[in-house]
Amino acid sequence: MKTRKILLAALPVLLLLAAAAAYFAGSWYIDRYRPNFTRDYVLYVYPDSSPESVRDSIVRGAAPRSLRSLDRMLRKECSQPKPGRYVIDRKVPSVYVARMLRLGWQTPQTLALSGTIRSRERVVKLISRQMMVDSTTVDNALRDNDFLAKYGVDSTDFFTIILPDNYQLWWTASIDEIFARLRSEYDAFWTEERVEKARLQGLTPYEASILASIVQGETRREEEYPVIAAVYLNRLHRGMKLQADPTICYIYGYTLNRVLRKHLEAESPYNTYKYAGLPPTPINAPSKACLEAVLNPDSHDYIFFCASPAFDGSHRFAVSYSEHMKNAREFQRALNARNRR
Repeated sequence: MKTRKILLAALPVLLLLAAAAAYFAGSWYIDRYRPNFTRDYVLYVYPDSSPESVRDSIVRGAAPRSLRSLDRMLRKECSQPKPGRYVIDRKVPSVYVARMLRLGWQTPQTLALSGTIRSRERVVKLISRQMMVDSTTVDNALRDNDFLAKYGVDSTDFFTIILPDNYQLWWTASIDEIFARLRSEYDAFWTEERVEKARLQGLTPYEASILASIVQGETRREEEYPVIAAVYLNRLHRGMKLQADPTICYIYGYTLNRVLRKHLEAESPYNTYKYAGLPPTPINAPSKACLEAVLNPDSHDYIFFCASPAFDGSHRFAVSYSEHMKNAREFQRALNARNRR
């Protein structure tokens, strides 16, 4: 009887202990094993981000099922998140996110250097909008010849090592790390085979980049790259001036809607209507396809081309000046008909 009374008296305490054990066991399981998020979310943590702001971003973006679980794990596992780009998968528990932030388990960022890249401003915008580094840092780097010299370029020809492509980098990469990667990819492109192909065309890799940038400035039609590259190579080999309109557009900061005769008088080493040979530097960041076209040009005798009257971005090519002028007059008539003087 006495034992029974003792057990009855202890029962509430035992039940409380069991409930507490169940609660802590459940919390332990929830924190460490149960997926706690309802949405996938990409979280950016800056060097000046506070733990509170990081927590609030996770709550807004990943929408945790259990806020208590998230808060417990952040307090226990991550007093100060490391800067970085983190992908929160809805299938992970709170403890994984907390440890990810504490240990800096970043997910790489894809730096997409794409589209037409023909100005410093464009490079600044592309990098600073996709990476942690700010626009002022990028702009200053592109003006700093001492910095650029480490990568074999200067403020006038940094386009040379920018091969438009997708680059996998840590979002927190410094401007040095970004340019080291660009230089590494550029060097990897220039294999011995490609260097030899350039030599057979009478070009160095640097000169091939210059010519490729002109080809890129002439057309967006990739199938025409090898044809146009061969036109310019034919002119170079014959000692003719390139007379390339994209170089005139470059002189005027790409502000011209049309290249007129008066623009051809511009005094600049980039004026290929005045000066023979290649301009001093690339006029944009040529794509790999344009570089390949210069290294593997078509075989033909064309030395002239002009825009097609079809206005589809294609060109008409000619061997003789008289044939070229015929094509040019036909284009001019079509242009006049469209009131595009």
